[in-house]
Amino acid sequence: MDEFIKKMQDHTKVKSEAEARMMAPLVLAYIGDALYEVFIRNYLINEMTVSVNQYHKRATHYVRAKAQSHVVHALESELSEPEWTIVKRGRNQKSATVPKNADLTEYKYATGFEALLGYLFYIGQYDRLHYLMSKAVALINHDLGDQNG
Repeated sequence: MDEFIKKMQDHTKVKSEAEARMMAPLVLAYIGDALYEVFIRNYLINEMTVSVNQYHKRATHYVRAKAQSHVVHALESELSEPEWTIVKRGRNQKSATVPKNADLTEYKYATGFEALLGYLFYIGQYDRLHYLMSKAVALINHDLGDQNG
């Protein structure tokens, strides 16, 4: 499991599933976005040695709404019913803004994906969280390979 996630276990108040389900989906997405961003940055730093600008450019392939939307759809069959419910709750939240480079539907599913990551974090399902983020990286790497080949 990612070292960052392991260390976070000691400093996070794990909530019951019921407590986590009661949290606002955008709050779950807020922490999920941060976790995923750190996961991606750590992944890239461990995979390559490039300038910070190049890390940033590469990271955008993983964290943009289009990629996250693709990931959540690709993982749908692997998600439990409660997990997919969290995705849908995140997807259905009204957002004040949409990034200029994102389609609204993609952005909503990306928010759902981030909400799921936040939910798993708060219920202490760190192995599942790590698995889904690793799977996201693999899916995106596959797509990047298809684009480059």
